[in-house]
Amino acid sequence: MPCRRAPGSGPPFSDPGGRHAVTELTRGHAIDMTAEPIVYLLWNDLVGITRTRGVPKADLETKLETGLGWACAGFALTPFDTIVDNDWGPMDEVRQIPDPRSYFAYQSGVFDEAWEAVICDSKRGPTEDWDCCPRTFFRHALEDLRSDAGLTFVAGVEHEFSLETAVAAEASFSFAAARRANGVLQACAAALRSARLVPETLEPEFGPSQYEISCAPQSGMAAADSAVIARELIRAVATDHSMRASFSPLTASGGAGNGAHVHFSLVDRNGENITHDPSQPLGLSKAAAQFCAGILAHLDALVALTAPSPLSYGRLAPRARGCAYNTIGVQNRDAALRVVPSASNDPVRRRRGFNIEYRPSDGCASPYLVLGALVRAGLDGIKRGLSLPAAVDGNPAAVARAAAALPASLEAALDAFEADDVVSSWFSPRLKATYLALKRFEVARAKEIDEAALIAAYKRAY
Repeated sequence: MPCRRAPGSGPPFSDPGGRHAVTELTRGHAIDMTAEPIVYLLWNDLVGITRTRGVPKADLETKLETGLGWACAGFALTPFDTIVDNDWGPMDEVRQIPDPRSYFAYQSGVFDEAWEAVICDSKRGPTEDWDCCPRTFFRHALEDLRSDAGLTFVAGVEHEFSLETAVAAEASFSFAAARRANGVLQACAAALRSARLVPETLEPEFGPSQYEISCAPQSGMAAADSAVIARELIRAVATDHSMRASFSPLTASGGAGNGAHVHFSLVDRNGENITHDPSQPLGLSKAAAQFCAGILAHLDALVALTAPSPLSYGRLAPRARGCAYNTIGVQNRDAALRVVPSASNDPVRRRRGFNIEYRPSDGCASPYLVLGALVRAGLDGIKRGLSLPAAVDGNPAAVARAAAALPASLEAALDAFEADDVVSSWFSPRLKATYLALKRFEVARAKEIDEAALIAAYKRAY
């Protein structure tokens, strides 16, 4: 999985649509108005929702050093527009400081509309990190992986989503289903390319009106930025086509779940993918095997971060098409970690394409927390020299006999998160307390309302 062009690698803050005139009728008089370009400063918070404040594009240069203020308590926002109890209250704020390398833009193919955006770090000041910033959490994990193991993390995400349409659904995975959403899929491909992402597959999925878009892997911070950018662009395209895209893990009772599987590999200082070693079990290099062993050692705690909603656990049940077991296997979709060999006969291409898929992840999670946690767990495996458990391959019954099941609920996963001292040590006390408060709130809310209302709430939020 070689690195591709990172988002924001082109000229920052370009204006794709320019200034355009609109006409507004006020009191019977036609007034010529000019739309002033706005750049939206974005940050993806602890519950995986992208928040924003906008600034006139003409003023953006003045915001590059100190950004915009945002109440710390804003990071205690639930997915349902309430705020859990927190230590900050009304008295503290952080700065949302834009990273020009994450710039992207959108030009509607349906309406005369364009917008621009840039992803921010949440910081105490221009040079002072904030311990509750998800993006900073991932960045520090990447820095430690490079300094302690000499490796870079490369990852790409499979984005599964459901489209709300008024047309009857077609058969699973069918060409008819692809044709019905062809306009949306084509527009998504164009929007992603305009943001310097590389769409690799755009396809119908198992569920009714369910689709998947996968983008080429990115190296380092761009891997998480790309996941945020892709989801926002898919949502924008769906809206332009009078639809709504939802990345919620469940959008209909008994329906197929939406995942956000992560394909990753490890790259050395020379840019070579060192994940594959054909002489070793599963074809994994020593470092990759230890990295995977670290993930499996902490998996029960990790799913509290990567499958972070009460609805997530419907996907992680046996025979639910997600994954249900704490194990690894070659091309085993019931395993939490699926080893994905390249199909090429060429040794060089086979090594470059070799990767591992982390399956218990979905669109309710912040990509920064997901990827940061995977890097932290994997690095722990490398530093401790952990050995992989025996791989499990075969039918689901055989897997069930050989491997431990994942936590059956968010509540159980949160208990595992709190009990894992290593995982807990990755987070500041305030970040850990706020995250647990947010997720315990979601657990409590799920117990208070019926399934239909719960599904509708997450479908709207994500």
